Amino acid sequence: MHLKDYYSILGTVPSATIPEIKKVYRRLAQKYHPDKAHDDPIANAQFTEIKEAYEVLTNPAKKEYYLQQRWYNQHIGKRKTQDAVTPDSVLKLALELERYVSTLDVFRMDKQGLKEYILDLLPDSTVEKLHEFNETETNREIISAILKTMHSLPKAYLQDIAVQLTKLTSEDKSAFRQIQLFIQKMERKHRREKYSLIIIIAATVVLCLVIWVAGR
Repeated sequence: MHLKDYYSILGTVPSATIPEIKKVYRRLAQKYHPDKAHDDPIANAQFTEIKEAYEVLTNPAKKEYYLQQRWYNQHIGKRKTQDAVTPDSVLKLALELERYVSTLDVFRMDKQGLKEYILDLLPDSTVEKLHEFNETETNREIISAILKTMHSLPKAYLQDIAVQLTKLTSEDKSAFRQIQLFIQKMERKHRREKYSLIIIIAATVVLCLVIWVAGR
């Protein structure tokens, strides 16, 4: 995916604090704001990019979402430049992903980005290469690490990933069973969440009716 580098647009670094970002923005706005640039179309375009970068990097929710996309983008780029696909190299990437996802706020998680990253990590070509090594135990570790990153994904995202993981199991019945148990567990979780929401809505409606009747 194409992702703008907001830090480069502002000419700052990822470690910059909000006061530092605001200071840089004010300086750039003085130079590129339409009122200052006399409607120069190039300056206007630059100011639009600068304003967008500023609004994202000074908004905690937008910034966190952007940083997740940035992480996925950077690691996809690194993976595409690596020399060869091996069980150890894929396991290393899967473990890095597991550690990264464990630090995220599930309510602000870029779930679509996570799904795409996992599928990009295990395309058919990679699965076929891993089979050539015949390292069953390492493949199990890869599967286990990926499954741990999937706990917060919606039901609709699980199936495509499960298909790729199942391809990786080959004839390993233990790994296949691990995937099946995980999917079953997630389906039960999603059912509970669905019914819990229905119960909460019903309870809210009943409470509103009680308050309305009591107030008559």
